[in-house]
Parts: sequence; structure tokens; C-alpha cells
Amino acid sequence: MISLLTICIPTFANANIYSFNKNDVNDKLASTTTAPLWDPISGTIQDQKGGLIPGAVVKVKGTTKAASTDAEGKFTIDAKTGDILIISSIGFTTKEVTVTGSTLGSIALAESVESLNELVVVGYSVQKKESLTGALSTIKGTDLTTVTSPNVQNMLAGKAPGLFVAPGSGRPGAAGAVIIRGQATLSGTTSPLWVIDGVIIGSNPGDLNPDDIESLTVLKDAASTAIYGSQGANGVIIATTKRAKSGQMTIDVSSKAGFTTLTNGNLQVMDGAQLYDYFSSFANANTISFPRWKPELRNSNFSWWDLATTEGFNQNHNVSIQGGTEKLQSFLSVGYYDESGAIKGYDYERYNFRLNTTYKPLSWLTVKPAIVGSRRSVADRQYSVTSMYSNLPWDSPFDENGNLVGHRSSSWVNSVSTNYLYDLQWNKSKNNNYELMGNLDFDINITKNLTFSSVNNYRFNTYSASGYTDPRSNDGQSVNGRITEYRSEYTRRYTNQMLRYNNNWGKHSLNALAAYEFNDYVGKTLDVYGTGLLPGFEVLDVVSKPERTRGGISEWAVQSLFVNSNYAYDGKYLAQVSFRRDGASNFGKKYGNFFSVSGGWNINRESWFKTNLINNLKLRASYGTVGNRPSSLYPQYDLYSVNPAAGYNGIPGLLISQIGNKDLTWEETYTSGVGLDVAAFNNRLRLTIDYYIKNTDNILYNVPISGLTGVTSIWQNVGKMQNKGLEVALGGDIVRNDNLTWSLDVNLGTNVNKLTDIYKTRNLDGTYTAKPIIIGDGLGIAGSAQRILQIGLPVDTYYLPEWAGVNPENGLPLWYRVTRDANGNETARTTTSNYAQATQEKLGKASPDLFGGITTSLRWKNLDMNAVFGYSIGGRVYNYSRQEYDSDGTYTDRNQMVLMDNWNRWQKPGDIATHPVARYNNQDKGNSTSSRFIENNDFFRMRSLALGYNIDLKKYKVRNLRVYVAGENLFVITKYSGVDPELPANGESILFSTGPSIYPMNRKFMLGLNVSF
Repeated sequence: MISLLTICIPTFANANIYSFNKNDVNDKLASTTTAPLWDPISGTIQDQKGGLIPGAVVKVKGTTKAASTDAEGKFTIDAKTGDILIISSIGFTTKEVTVTGSTLGSIALAESVESLNELVVVGYSVQKKESLTGALSTIKGTDLTTVTSPNVQNMLAGKAPGLFVAPGSGRPGAAGAVIIRGQATLSGTTSPLWVIDGVIIGSNPGDLNPDDIESLTVLKDAASTAIYGSQGANGVIIATTKRAKSGQMTIDVSSKAGFTTLTNGNLQVMDGAQLYDYFSSFANANTISFPRWKPELRNSNFSWWDLATTEGFNQNHNVSIQGGTEKLQSFLSVGYYDESGAIKGYDYERYNFRLNTTYKPLSWLTVKPAIVGSRRSVADRQYSVTSMYSNLPWDSPFDENGNLVGHRSSSWVNSVSTNYLYDLQWNKSKNNNYELMGNLDFDINITKNLTFSSVNNYRFNTYSASGYTDPRSNDGQSVNGRITEYRSEYTRRYTNQMLRYNNNWGKHSLNALAAYEFNDYVGKTLDVYGTGLLPGFEVLDVVSKPERTRGGISEWAVQSLFVNSNYAYDGKYLAQVSFRRDGASNFGKKYGNFFSVSGGWNINRESWFKTNLINNLKLRASYGTVGNRPSSLYPQYDLYSVNPAAGYNGIPGLLISQIGNKDLTWEETYTSGVGLDVAAFNNRLRLTIDYYIKNTDNILYNVPISGLTGVTSIWQNVGKMQNKGLEVALGGDIVRNDNLTWSLDVNLGTNVNKLTDIYKTRNLDGTYTAKPIIIGDGLGIAGSAQRILQIGLPVDTYYLPEWAGVNPENGLPLWYRVTRDANGNETARTTTSNYAQATQEKLGKASPDLFGGITTSLRWKNLDMNAVFGYSIGGRVYNYSRQEYDSDGTYTDRNQMVLMDNWNRWQKPGDIATHPVARYNNQDKGNSTSSRFIENNDFFRMRSLALGYNIDLKKYKVRNLRVYVAGENLFVITKYSGVDPELPANGESILFSTGPSIYPMNRKFMLGLNVSF
């Protein structure tokens, strides 16, 4: 018997891991002669998209036999027909499969939402999802790339509740602006803080390649953001990039390319015939007297839109290689993004590379060096966006022989205008940006429970831009040509030295950290103009006159000490506290303190909680403070500027440029919130609800003062505001089985803003009153909308003359004239056609009442579909473009828009019309700034739709091959009369107003390929 056992053992070794006993063998041998005890059963484990799952565990139910899948997702285990295999893998729902034969083919595991989020990256640490006490949202990197963009900000729209994104424009490379839980400041950026792999980057992620992102965590409440202190008032977005895992080397390739077209929304400008008929309808058409005013003008119909637009091209390619041993793992990626604009003449190109390495030379030491680089370039000879809408269809840039006409051509109706195409023969600009960032991080395991972690980062960025204006061009004629050169570079250093403590004993769990952090910035700029040159020479050496020479240096530094502690008892009761002390160079009171306290209750872990329908039920609550700094550097000091205009005898003089405020301190936001997390029906239903109140104190504002000293404002802490809102994320797997999975996720956010205090000014009787402050809308155009800062109102409240419609008797425009008593209460309301008599009124807020996104995905066997929608309700935008393109005849030197279907123009007495009478050179003021041009911008948009198919090529050593087609921005449902209802962005700010130069959003059609080896 001993010799027989010796013979059998090699046969058993074909299974990976299992156990047996002597009696089992004896019983089996007694009933068989030469047959093996079990048959080898094989199969392949993959995810729902056909991707292979290495390291999955396969067990025979009721025994200790187990095996694991190899790098190609394959396994072999000894079992018999009728046995049940239990298959499990981290991030996937455990599955049971009955053995029906020697091969089981491909077995698909469904993603487990609870497991995928088991470990969540939060501020300076990683926590189990069930132990979180803060409000946050996690976004997988694979969920970002449903939208093709080089900028991560644009990919966030609709992905998380409470996250509002203005997309910017369709111009290649344009980055959107992001607001988390409403505007919390009156000055400076409203963008969240970006943290990439533990390094504080700033208010935008730079040239982070979206394909390198493993996950994003959006931190929203005080429990999550207070650990970032003075930089967390606008929320925090933590980006974690991909890192290698030990095991066989893998290569992943993603490639997609396609074309783009412009979407013009509801703004349609007139063709030649429509414009002629419009002019002919003027009440004073008999006064039109320009030379070409003849019926034949109807046939002059040049399309400036067709001239400027084209089919743009877009391509994005990424290759990553990863692998390693238990001691050394490396992840290397290179990426290329290229897009030519759908408006001719603008090309955007970017290269990225990343090398993340983890090295464990000793059991107690882990070293994590990384290097990241990018190059971004733009070639700009773009056709005029404004001219696409404004230029008259009666005027052509070409003469009858196809040659370009010059400026102020006598053949044009608008003979005072220039032909921008004539200038584009020569004029151009370009810019390049290089960024290099390196990390040398390491962890030292001091004891089993204590670790020292060090993050050290250096970032260098250099940007250059040049422009050439030819002496023959319109802009270059007066100065005989111009050459511009701009250079900027900056360096940022970041270091964080941290002690981490983790311990579990009995029913207790404690995680704590204490750290010192330092971050500084040094930036330099050089700005040079030169004029007077010969055509074709494009370097400053050739200019005859130095028109402008400017340059500057900016520096700041921040250092911090902070602690954080998380405690859990029996997995039921959770508590977290954090404290941070920040010091910044640009304050009078340099140091500020910030804290948070929060708690959670995992109700489903209570012994009395008996239902099996609920997988998770958690109640959360938090309170804490975060801060904000002013946008200005060194506002605490009296500053002087060197001004050549104040010089004497060729020596520049000094003029006071800033009055300092040594008492200036941090803007603080106190946030309280409660939340509820629910998962039910085997995690098929998921619900998260959060309610919050944010109170901002010591608002930083540049307060106007008398200009006797030459300075007209001073930085002060002068006000308070409140934001409160509700966020809901609801998702579920409607169908989930082996062959078909259909999931649907909906998120929504709402935020109500209110100014609760502002600075006071002195009255004639010596008392002080907080009077309303009138501000602009940031559009930078004279005659655009104004807003009002008044206690009790949202900070984005419009303040304009109120449109009262059209007088049905004479077709004149009407506005309201409101009379109020000494307390501001309305006592009378009349209408007037005299614009000067119209009163300024408070006319509602700009920000939406409700916004969010909808995501649905469908998988059937090897076919998958994914769709993303976005929506916004209750927002209002000031459509300034209508002041020019819907001007009732005031502007006769630019084209006009076709009226919307539900609009009509006054023609005769008794008409009830939306538009007043049109006249040539109209002076009725109907197109002056008023609520006539405030429009609801509610919309429902399909952001993306992708259809993919997974092809099985494992026999060719291809782990996964997926081909797909995708469309982006396929439709939008809206009544907004402009180009696009989504709000424009200006840098990191959201404007809530649109100007006459609107770069439309693109519609993209892409063909993609993902391959893994």
C-alpha cells in the first residue's frame, strides 16, 4: 500500500492545492482498479467584458481542494461530475458552478460593487469602505474614458453627485471648470484641490493623462477635506495612477481615432435671402441707402460658417507595460493625443509618459520612485469664431476671380470691416508646454503597527508662446508688424513626512497618522513685444522698436502639521478626528487651525438586524472646518511698483500699488453633514444620500476704498455665506446573470447659496450699513450682465432692468419701472419704453436647481454597451450674443439670428409679440442689457454612447481584444436659443454668461481598439 501511495502522489500533483487522508484513498482504491480518484477539470475565468482574471481562486465545495488561475485566467482542478466549484476573486462576486464535464469553458464573474470599493483612497491614507465616515465618491479610471478629451476635468461631468462641471468649449484642449457643493468664496478660484499620488498639485491636474488613472476619489465634506486645511474649502479630488502588480509582464494597448463636427445648437444665423427679407421688413426700410441695396442682394449668400468649419480629426493612443517580481514591480506608459479643430486652423498635440516603480529591497523598506513627463503644443491659425456668426452673408472674402479681397473692401456691404482671411495668409501663433515631475517616495516598517512614509516630489514646468503679425495685415499696418514672445516657468517642491499607526485588538481597530508637510512655488515670466519688421522675418532680432518688455517673479510657501485618527469598535461604531495647522507666506496672520470630527454606524452589523435583504446600512455624520487663501500674493504688505511713467530723467519712479492688511486671515468654511449608505439584494441595489450645510466666514474680498492714494481697493475679511444641498446616488443591477447584465446608475445634486454678511459702509449720519454691491459677470464685455451681492440672496443673482415685453399698440420695447419705499418694499410697478427710466431689479440666480448624470451599461455574452447622459434643471444664463445677433435692427453691420419657433416680431397694432418692431439703425434700446436675454438653460444631453465586442484570441496569446465604436455629444434636448446650454468656463471660473464668440461643442464619432497581451 505504501508503494501504491507513492505512485499515486505524482498524479495528485497535477492539481494545484488540495488535501487528502489515508482513509479516503483506501475507500477509493477499494472500489476502483486503474481509474484516478478525480478527473482534471479545466476552465478560464474572465470578467463580464471578456478580460482574463489571473489569481482567481477555485475551490471544490465541501472540501479543502483549491486551485488558482494563471496569468491567462486558466485553471485546472481535480473534481468529479456533480461537484460544485466556488470561484472567487477580489473585486468580483463569488460564483458557484456545477461540474458537468472535463472542461467548463469560459466562466464570467460579475463585478462586486462592495468589493471594488472595499479599499478607498482618501486624504493621506487608504480606508475600508465600511469604515468611512465622510462623504465622498469614487470613480474608476475606466469610467472616465467614455469621453475623449486630454483633460480630466471634462470627463467628470455627471460622474458624481454634487460635482458640477462647465465644459469650457469644443476647442481642442479646452479644460472645463469644476465646482463641488457650490461656490464657497467671492475671490480666487472655486476649483477643487487636486492631489495626484499623494502630491498636492493645485487647482488643476495639469497634463495628467486620463489613461494613467486607476481611480479618482472626490472628497466633499469636512470629514474628508479638513485634513487638507487651508486648501480644502472647494473640495478635493484625489487621483491615483496605475501601478504594477507582481507577476507575469502584461502589455495593454488602447487606440481610438475618429472625426469631429460642430454642433450649432439652436443658434441659426440668416442666409442672404433671409437677411434681405429681414431688412425689407424694417419699419423704416425706406431709409436704407447703401449702394448694394437692391433685390439682387437676396442672391448673395456666402456661408461664413461653411468657410470656417471642417471635419476635425481626433486620435488617442496609449501603451502600457507592467510586471515584476515580489521585490520589484514597474509600470511604464506612453500616450499620444492629437486633435485638429472642427474650426479650421487650430491643432492640439500632447505626448505623455509615466514610470511608476515599487522596489522592496528589504522586508522593512519599500521605495517608490516615479517620473512623469508631458509635452503639449498648439499651432494656432484658427479661423475667426465670431465671424462665423456675425459676418454678413452678402460679403465674400473672395472676389469674382477667387482672390482674397483686402480690408474695408468697397465690394462689401459692411465696408468698414476687415477680411480676417486676408490676415491669415501670414498671421499665426504657437505655444509649447513641457512638464516634468519626479517622485522619490519610500515606506519604512518600523514595527508591525508603525510605519514611516515619505513623499518627495519636484515639479518643473516651462511654457513658451510666440506670435507673428505681418506688416501687411490689418493689426500690423499701424506698427509695421509685430512679434511677441512670452516665457514662463515655475518649480514646485513638495514633501510630506508621516508616521502611520495601525492596530487591531479584540473588537477594536485604530488607524492614526501624524505628519509634517511643506510645499512651495517659484515662478518667473518674460513678456516681450517688438514692432517694425520686414514681412516674413519672425524673430525679435529683426524688429526696429522694442514695444514692450515685462517680467516678474512670484513666490509662496506653505507648511503644515496635521494628525488624523480613525477608530472602529466591532465594525459597528466608527469615529474619526483630524486636526491641521497651516502656515502660509501670503498672510498677515500666518497660521490657521482646521479640524473635523465625524462618526458612523454600520447598522447592519447589529445583532438585532436580522434581514438578509440589506447587505449594508450605514449612517454617517460630520462637522469640521476647511479654509481658503486669497488669490493675491502678499496682501498683508504695503507694496510699491516701479513705474516708468512716474520716472524722472530716464529713471523709473516708485508708486504705491497696494495697501497692506496685517490682520488678514484665513477664509474658513464650517461644514456639517449627514449621510446614509445602503446596499441591498446581494448588492444589486445601491443608494447613497448626503445632506450638508457649509457656512463660510471671514470671506476674503478686495474692498473698494477712496483712490486718493492711487490705490482703489484693499484686501479684507468682510463677509459670510452659506451653501446647503442634497446629493443622491442611486444604482442597481436590473438584470444580472451569466449571459446578461444590465445596470443603471443615477446621481443628482442640488445646492442653494446665500450671502449672509458683507462689509459695511458709512452713511451720512455716521452709521454703518451693509449695502448691496454691484459686480460684473466676468465676461469682460461692456454692456453685459451685472450681478448683485446682497445679504439674503445667492451670490450669482442677476441685477438688471426687467424686461416687460412689447407694447402691442406701437411695437416698442417695454421695461418695468418699480417704485419702492425707504425699506426697499415695492409700492408700485409700471412699464416704460424709456430705457433710462427702467429700474434695476433682482432677477433670480444663475446656478441650476438640480443637476447630475445617468449611466447605464448592458452586457450580453461578448457584446457590451455603455451610455452616459447629463442633465441640468433650473439654471439661467445671460445670453449676451443675442444683444448683437437679435438686435431688432440696432446692429446692421453684422448678421442676425433666425427667430426661434415660438418667437414672433411685432408687425402691426394689436400684435402680441415676443420681439419689438425692427428698424434700420434702431435706437429704441430694445437690445440693451436687460432680463430679455436671460434664458433658462435646462438640458438633457447624451454625453457618450459606446458599443463594443470582445473577441476571444487566447490561443494566440492575446489576453483580451475589444473593438468598439463610440459617439459623443450625440444629442441635446433644450429650449435655450444659443449654441450650447452648458455653461462656458473662463480658466477655472464658471461665467454663467455667453459672449458673441462661442466655440460650439463637438460631436465625435470614434473607432477604438483595446488589446492586452
